[in-house]
Amino acid sequence: MIQPAKRLDTVQEYYFSKKLREVRNLVAAGKPIINMGIGSPDLQPSAEVLSAIANSLQDATAHKYQSYQGLPELRNAISSFYNNKFAVHTNPDDEVLPLMGSKEGIMHISMAFLNKGDKVLIPNPGYPTYTSVTKLVGAEPLFYNLDQANNWQPNLDEIENKLFSDDLTDVKIMWVNYPHMPTGANGTLETYKELVAFGKKHNILIVNDNPYSFILNDNPTSILQIEDAKETALELNSLSKTFAMAGWRVGMLLGNSNLINQVLKVKSNMDSGMFYGIQKGAIEALQISEDWYTNQNKIYKERRALIWQLADKLDTTYDKNASGMFVWAKIPEGKKSEEVTDFVLYEKDIFITPGTVFGSQGEGYIRFSLCVDSETIKKAIARL
Repeated sequence: MIQPAKRLDTVQEYYFSKKLREVRNLVAAGKPIINMGIGSPDLQPSAEVLSAIANSLQDATAHKYQSYQGLPELRNAISSFYNNKFAVHTNPDDEVLPLMGSKEGIMHISMAFLNKGDKVLIPNPGYPTYTSVTKLVGAEPLFYNLDQANNWQPNLDEIENKLFSDDLTDVKIMWVNYPHMPTGANGTLETYKELVAFGKKHNILIVNDNPYSFILNDNPTSILQIEDAKETALELNSLSKTFAMAGWRVGMLLGNSNLINQVLKVKSNMDSGMFYGIQKGAIEALQISEDWYTNQNKIYKERRALIWQLADKLDTTYDKNASGMFVWAKIPEGKKSEEVTDFVLYEKDIFITPGTVFGSQGEGYIRFSLCVDSETIKKAIARL
């Protein structure tokens, strides 16, 4: 029997891959499951974006291999987008790298900068992929706790002086993610300033994963707004959430040219360029009018208000100032996250996510997705 690589012993199948298979089986058995588990946008991209990809298909170069760095027009659009939205200036020639989704970037960055035995600071709770990718490349995850009392911001003093004081010399990367998934907490410029100083002091690459910038967020921010951030920081972003283009797989990485070039060395050995038409659609999305953001957020606000009603039915509490396309809710004391979500799934036919998926600090919380239309949310409310 052919044996798998030992690296696979360090990771498990992604929770949603396994759980959604169970949900599909329940549906096949006749259960009317309402899926509020994952953040897969159910809204459509704009008509302009769809027209751009359709119109591109007859272009002479549409079906050829594309540049590993993406079309120059796409890099220019990303650079202009960051300038317009965050007042962040980047050179589109060498400080911008289009990606096939920001999740791809997590692997590429890890492969570019981590050696076996290196250590990586990972938020708890946080996106599980940071941990699995760290293990797959042979590095060691070090979890730093986030908590509600500190508005889910990293306590750098605790990290530096209490948790890992003897280990920071081996830390190569620190993952941060604001607006934060799963909690919806916003990053602040003060937090980013402290992170940049921390990264420079300890020679740690700070990577901010920023795909929820414009969902229910009145003040989008970027770590690259901080002076000298490019010396020690990279930022990932994505078109998946903001522009309802999750299946298109379009992301971006921004930072100084040396760091970007190291990631390009990995990427150029792993793909043969992004499909031309998708790049043309992405360019159109990045140039879309402010009306798009307003209309999208109007829909998400309506849904969020209904999700709050659903959360109230489960006696949970939540932060009404949180951003992103989820509601992160604290369950009553004495209950366990998975007990609550399993009860809701098996007794009420509603799939929501237990906070423990995102780490031990997620115990006592559950997460609702806003990627469900209002009428379906009303049905879920009625079931409870």
